[in-house]
Amino acid sequence: MKQRIPKIFRNFYFMISFLFIVWMLFFDSNDFVTQYQMRRQLNDLERDKEHYLEKMAEVEKDRKELMGNPELLEKFAREKYLMKRPHEEVFIIVPKEQ
Repeated sequence: MKQRIPKIFRNFYFMISFLFIVWMLFFDSNDFVTQYQMRRQLNDLERDKEHYLEKMAEVEKDRKELMGNPELLEKFAREKYLMKRPHEEVFIIVPKEQ
C-alpha cells in the first residue's frame, strides 16, 4: 500500500504544508467563507456610507436655504410640523385611500 502513494505525498514537509493549508482554508477563524462574508458586508456598509453622506449634504444644503430665507422657514415649519400663528386655525385634509 505504501508503494502506491507517490513519494512526494509521503514527504513529511508536504503533508505538514498540506494540513496547514487545509486548516487555514476551512477551519481557521479567518477562513475563505468568513473573509468573503466580511468583504460583502464591508461593500454594503461602504454603499450605505455613500448614501448617508449624500443625504447629509442634501440636508445641509436645505438647512442653509431655510436659515437664509425667513419665508421659506415659515413655510417649512407650517407644512412639516403643522405650526400656526396665534388666532389661526389649521385644517389637515387627508386623502382617502382607494
